[in-house]
Amino acid sequence: MNLKRLDPSGWQRVLVVVAHPDDAEYGLSSAVNSWTQRGIEVSYLLLTSGEAGMKRSPEEVGPLRAQEQRNACRTVGVSDLTILDHPDGNLVYGLDLRRDIARKVREFRPDVVIGGNYEVEAGWGLDQADHRAAGLATLDGARDAGNRWIYRDQIEQDGLEPWSVSLLLVSHPSEPTHFAEVAEADEAAAVASLECHREYLADLPWHPAPEEFIPPMLHGMGERAGVGRAMLFRAYDLAGVLSDEPAEEDAEEEAAE
Repeated sequence: MNLKRLDPSGWQRVLVVVAHPDDAEYGLSSAVNSWTQRGIEVSYLLLTSGEAGMKRSPEEVGPLRAQEQRNACRTVGVSDLTILDHPDGNLVYGLDLRRDIARKVREFRPDVVIGGNYEVEAGWGLDQADHRAAGLATLDGARDAGNRWIYRDQIEQDGLEPWSVSLLLVSHPSEPTHFAEVAEADEAAAVASLECHREYLADLPWHPAPEEFIPPMLHGMGERAGVGRAMLFRAYDLAGVLSDEPAEEDAEEEAAE
């Protein structure tokens, strides 16, 4: 597998779109921490507040999980968090999701948009329905944002302007194309970010502790990429911003042959 290294040196803003609080904390937050440490502004867009994800009533859970997500964001340098009120457990791929994602893209104007895996079968088994709807809507909503004639009310009534994203990344894909190398400090930040969801995790007695599975997961992805630790992505280059050069390790191997 010839995975290529992502080069974030020209990035200014990254938008992460997920379905629920804690979704970004399963490895992705390690890459987020590495980017914010470089001065890149990262924003999170959550489509639900995760109100149906615990044993308590949704009225109690929504605000609780929102606060846990704010705590998690702080551990990796994310200051901009938007949580929408789509119904947890009942996300439906369609215009409502695409419109809201396009609005956030037009407001935040990111170079890169990151969504989750939208396949029925993910690396861990059958994926949850909200994840699939959110991932697919992210691909389409991000592209919708660049078309002046889609969601015209956002432009004509709200004063937003079209914005074309340069790069779309899908996290935890079954067939990755690129990787972001992360450091030991980024790994620690990722563990800490998931630990911030303590009330949520307490409702899941079967769930392993973050420090038990986040480091092995990042090391496993790093092994596939030929580095110590990594986060893997499938990349869609919408503006010719990706280099065709292989990762540094691959280039050295080719030169030696």
